[in-house]
Amino acid sequence: MGDERREFDVIVIGAGVSGIYQINRLVDAGFDAVVLEADDDVGGTWYRNRYPGCRFDSESYTYGYSFSKELLDEWHWKERFSPQPENLRYLEYVVDKFDLRRHMRFGCRVERMQWHDDERRWHVSLTNGDEHVARFVVASVGPISRPIIPDFEGRDDFEGAAFHTYDWPKEPVELAGKRVGVIGTGATGIQVIAAIAPEVAELTVFQRRPNWSSPLNNSEISDEEMADIRSRYDEIFAACAASNGGFVHTPIWGFWDKTPEERRAIWDDLYTQPGFAILAANFGEIFLDEDANREVSEYIADRIRQRVDDPAVAEKLIPTDHGFGLQRLPLETDYFETYNRDNVQLVDVSEHPIERITATGIQTTAGHHELDIIVYATGFDVMTGSFDRIDIRGVDGLALKDKWADVTTTYYGLLSARFPNLLMVAGPQSVSGSTNFPRAIEKGADWITDLLEHARDRGVDRIEARPEPEQEWLDDVVTAHERLLFRRSKGWFTGYNPNLPGRGEGTVRYHAYFGGAHRYAKKIDDLAEAGYPGLTMSTSDELIP
Repeated sequence: MGDERREFDVIVIGAGVSGIYQINRLVDAGFDAVVLEADDDVGGTWYRNRYPGCRFDSESYTYGYSFSKELLDEWHWKERFSPQPENLRYLEYVVDKFDLRRHMRFGCRVERMQWHDDERRWHVSLTNGDEHVARFVVASVGPISRPIIPDFEGRDDFEGAAFHTYDWPKEPVELAGKRVGVIGTGATGIQVIAAIAPEVAELTVFQRRPNWSSPLNNSEISDEEMADIRSRYDEIFAACAASNGGFVHTPIWGFWDKTPEERRAIWDDLYTQPGFAILAANFGEIFLDEDANREVSEYIADRIRQRVDDPAVAEKLIPTDHGFGLQRLPLETDYFETYNRDNVQLVDVSEHPIERITATGIQTTAGHHELDIIVYATGFDVMTGSFDRIDIRGVDGLALKDKWADVTTTYYGLLSARFPNLLMVAGPQSVSGSTNFPRAIEKGADWITDLLEHARDRGVDRIEARPEPEQEWLDDVVTAHERLLFRRSKGWFTGYNPNLPGRGEGTVRYHAYFGGAHRYAKKIDDLAEAGYPGLTMSTSDELIP
């Protein structure tokens, strides 16, 4: 960055979906702000995840930004669930349209942040040795941006190409004629497996635990349909705002008022509808009532059996450790039919664990699999992991990673006690992990910008959450979480990740608020209207009540 100025009102970390919107709001509000982005360009998750099959599982027109009518009128979504290349083009278009690149610095990976109470400023250090200073920092680091690869013995011995899906190469990967192994069958694995199976010579899928999955039912969006969507954007975004999950789908109730035949007819219809209809437009009781969930789970299991030719393989693809919808639900296109192909083999590593990676493939307890490429679809250190990779030091040098080591505590996912002037878009215990992401981040970034304007108007230069209200919010998060059936499921909703120390079975981390996006929005709106109770605000020489 040479001799460029390095002191700002606000530093935003990350130029993904949330960082783009946050810098736009800050600039419009008159703040001297900059975005520090580790990658070479904008996009965040849509810049990084270039693997085949990567696309939205939210309807495209509900994922885009809602803040500009001109943008809504100009952009034509080509598919109901848009693929990664188009999503990246969309974000680039937004950045260029609103002239945001001049407020962004690329290739700037933040290594350390130190709060200086005497200055009331953050000192932000980069891996290249540069340092920047700001009164406020907004972390827009993304809840799913720290990939995890299990520490398999011999992982570095493999002589072929190997990469996590998050780090899929920018250059085209030659798959034709290759023997490919994919480790993992979560949301990412399900997408990439179905996409590459027709292209590769042999595909070996290493599955530890199957996930429920249902059809994406994607389709193109015609000019006529897009014109209709544009005419209904207000209605569409209002529906998203009113729903628990930020989608256009709303649940129905009265599971036990219907006969089994009537329920099955409803599910037959939902199964053919696009996106999360089978999840989010289903009976609300399936998330609360074990018998209701057991019945819908058996329905989805029957659907899987109908789509997989080999009954033994079908049973291996049906989860037995959790019910339908009780972990993050992947959406798929011909995923189950993939296992009917002659060139696809499913390896159950719960029965035959991976012993080691070799120079030429993967050794399990049942034998050796010769491979040319290994794809790690092994997930992420969700929500807190993207914060943990930065050494963030608050009051008296407290490390945020240490504060969150056992129990994550935040003030509505927006601030955290003992870390003054650090704000979070899509932070832990917000609704970013439980709702349609852009709908959550627009609300969060708007709230943060309003708070900073409130502070500027009053000469406030230090804002800190108090521990007591933070604990009260944790109690609310736990209450909302514990009423749902997924409260003990082995997924990132509960912080479960056997690839990370201390995150195995029997541990629970409350990562997100599951009380509903509309309830969360009202809660934080009420905080703002009441003058931000729970926050201590002060100038350099006096306390602001």
